[in-house]
Order: sequence, then C-alpha cells, then structure tokens
Amino acid sequence: MGFLANLFGYLLNYLYMWLQNYGWAIIIFSVILQIVLLPLSIKQQKSLKKSAKIQQEMQKLQVKYKNNPELLNQEVMGLYKKEKVSPFSGCLSSIIQLILFLSVFYLVSRPLTYMKKVDPALLEKYQQEITENGESTSYPEIKIIEEKADEDENVYINMDFLGLDLSKVPMQNLNDIKSLIIPILYVVTTFVNIKIMQNLNKSKEQREKEKLDKEMKKKKVAITDGKNEETMDEQLQSMQQMTNSMNYMMPIMSIAIAVIAPLGLSLYWLVKNILQLCERLILNKVMKKEEA
Repeated sequence: MGFLANLFGYLLNYLYMWLQNYGWAIIIFSVILQIVLLPLSIKQQKSLKKSAKIQQEMQKLQVKYKNNPELLNQEVMGLYKKEKVSPFSGCLSSIIQLILFLSVFYLVSRPLTYMKKVDPALLEKYQQEITENGESTSYPEIKIIEEKADEDENVYINMDFLGLDLSKVPMQNLNDIKSLIIPILYVVTTFVNIKIMQNLNKSKEQREKEKLDKEMKKKKVAITDGKNEETMDEQLQSMQQMTNSMNYMMPIMSIAIAVIAPLGLSLYWLVKNILQLCERLILNKVMKKEEA
C-alpha cells in the first residue's frame, strides 16, 4: 500500500503545487483517478447488468435444488458458463477498491511522507519535540503541520478548504459542526449510491418477479416439497440478506474510518461517491441504448 500511496503522492503534490490548496488538489486527484479506472468501471457495469439478468434463473435453481447443494453448485456454474458470466466478476473490483481505500488512507494520514516527501529525519525530530511537550495524536504528521508549519515551509500545507480545516479529525472535534459537514455528506451519498446501484442492476424480469412475490406473500402462496412447506419469499429473503450484508460491509467500514481520519479522506470519498453516481447513471443510460 505504501508503494501506491507514494505514487499517488507525486500526483497529489503536483496538483497541490498548481492549485495551492489541499482540498482542490484532492478533488482533481479524485477525478483523475476515476477517469483512469473508467475501463474497469465499464467492464464491471456490463458484468453486473448481465448477472442481474440471470438472477431469476438462479433463484429457481436455488429453490429446486435446495436440498442438494452439490447439484445446485453444478447447475449454477453451468448457468454462468452458458451466459458467459464469471461468478467472480465482482471480486476483482472489490480487491481494487480495497487497495485504493488503504492507499489513499495512507496518503491522507501521512501527507508529509507521501505527498511532500519531507526528510524522515526532520519528521522524527519534530515528532519527538511534540511528544516531549506531552502531546499525543493518532496522526503525528497532521500535528506537525498544525504546530510547525509557521516555522518551516517544508511542512506547510494549505488545508483550508471553503472555510473547513481538512486536517481536523471529526471524532476529536464533535463540538465543531463544520468538521462534521463532509462526513455527513459522505454518509448520505454512500447510501444513495448503494440504493441507486441496486435499482440500476435490477432487470425488467426481476422487477416483475418482485411484484409477483409480493402478491404471493399477500396470498400466502407456498411451495411444497412433499415434507414441509415454506414460502419462496422466505428462501429468497435469506439469500437477499446475505447479498445486502456484503454490499453494505465496505461502506459501513469506510464510514467508521471517516469519523476517525482527517477530513481530507472524507473529502476524497465524498467526491468519489458523486463521480461514481454520475458515472453509473451515464453508463446505464448508454447500455440501455445499446440493448435497444
């Protein structure tokens, strides 16, 4: 992760030298990174759309072979092969997102090391001075910027962004409403993103199936296997809960980190959310035209 953080640091520092503002540099950095990852996003979106189309067939197989897991796996793999869809198509994207997640966290939490490339000996000296003064912090380099920037230009970074101090950590500044603005916007856009993505990935057949399932639930229609009765809704609901848990795990983890990390990280994630939302809406529209 350090290698990528160091690489990203060169780009972020170049943008900072040009813009002379850490916040705007992060925004442009986010845009560039999203453009670089656009081919992967297109591939993932196509894969998700195709996977959504075969979900109904998979649900039928899961009901039909619920007592025979081995045969169910064979049938599901056969379905993926027939439709030319990889069951692991989402794994690569998740791995890349996790790597980027950690790399940007390293970059934002240690901007003097990865962005400004300040001499480690100088950073150690300043950190020791801060420690001797009885001060402690989870982000020593942020503390150095706050306390030593007036004395040494090498450790100065303009973190004032539209009246917000991007060096602040929300959890340590709960009394400062302004420090909570970006994390709150990030949380809102995160769940809006998830909801819209779920709706976009639903095929026409799935929407019809959901309507039918609701009608079946009202009428308490059940499926009998000869030994017991259980509604299809109960089976599919269990599977859907597992899927939702996976979808929400990364956003919830990032939200937890956002409140204990410098605001610069929340700003990056907020911009990334907005860019992803626009990207998905545009790609979905383009793909619909292609299908038509």
